[in-house]
Amino acid sequence: MSNQQIWTLKSIAKKLGVSNATVSNAFNRPDQLSAKKREEILKACEELEYFGPNKAAQSLRNGRFNIVALVLPDAVEYMITDPVASEFMRGMSSVLESNEINVLLFSGSSPNIASVADFVDGFICYGQPRNVELISQLKKTRKKVVTVDFNIKRNAEVRVNNKQAAYDVAKLAVTSKNDNVLVLGLRLNNSSDIGPADITSDSDSTSSIAHERLLGYQEAINEVGAELIPNGVWNIPESTSKAALKAAKQILALEALPKVVLCMSDLIALALLRALKKQGITVGVDIKVAGFDGITATKHSSPTLTTVYQNSAEKGRLAARLFIDNAKHSVTVDYGLYQGKST
Repeated sequence: MSNQQIWTLKSIAKKLGVSNATVSNAFNRPDQLSAKKREEILKACEELEYFGPNKAAQSLRNGRFNIVALVLPDAVEYMITDPVASEFMRGMSSVLESNEINVLLFSGSSPNIASVADFVDGFICYGQPRNVELISQLKKTRKKVVTVDFNIKRNAEVRVNNKQAAYDVAKLAVTSKNDNVLVLGLRLNNSSDIGPADITSDSDSTSSIAHERLLGYQEAINEVGAELIPNGVWNIPESTSKAALKAAKQILALEALPKVVLCMSDLIALALLRALKKQGITVGVDIKVAGFDGITATKHSSPTLTTVYQNSAEKGRLAARLFIDNAKHSVTVDYGLYQGKST
């Protein structure tokens, strides 16, 4: 069994014959010591395998942990594969890391924020978490909270105008009153089923991104004088190719195809394009398809996809800045429209 000494700040200082403050300054406030003295102390500490004051104890004393919990809408395993979420995390991390703040990924399916609240400085919430109980907890916590694309009345928010963006992209696709429309929604409710959605069952979710986009679609459809097909709003529980392909098979099995399909994510739209093409259906002629997000793959698809481009990396950077600045205001991020050959 090893008899290796476990050092504390107090014991290492006694061993070196200096004060506790001198050792602490050598690690944390080098400007308080001469370069020679600091080098002597650090070298001696390294030889004795002491690597600095206990960071956990320091954090408990000063109440600062340099950790932010990123609350994801869904399970971490799923979210880190999503290209839109990945871009957001890339932008956010670039700002946090430059300020020496670490990120803890927290699943939106988790039961309670209490499991992490005691050792983080606060929360950045990327979209509405699947477990709606977390929303009330985030409203009440004394820690800093910045939300992205949903509002819990904590004031610090980054958002895209999802309703207006959905309206604008729908206007590019729905151009005639004869354009009967199918909407492929994303997490319109908490059901894991793919197909016609019951959008009244989850009243707590009516302010979600998906519901804002649905309102924009409906406004554009009504303005043109077009109509949804019967049971024309579908729910897809997650933005994955696998789920989208299942939806595509159900669409192809319909008695008659809709003239327009409005998809709440590019991943859903791209999977649908592939399925339609495989069946010899000409997208842009026989049927029109629009997406949402502006991921890189849309410009390389065949045909190119009409979509909304939202700068997810910039949203991440802004969320991080609001957190660092302890901001109390909302920021709206501009979006762009890309009209491809799919409409």
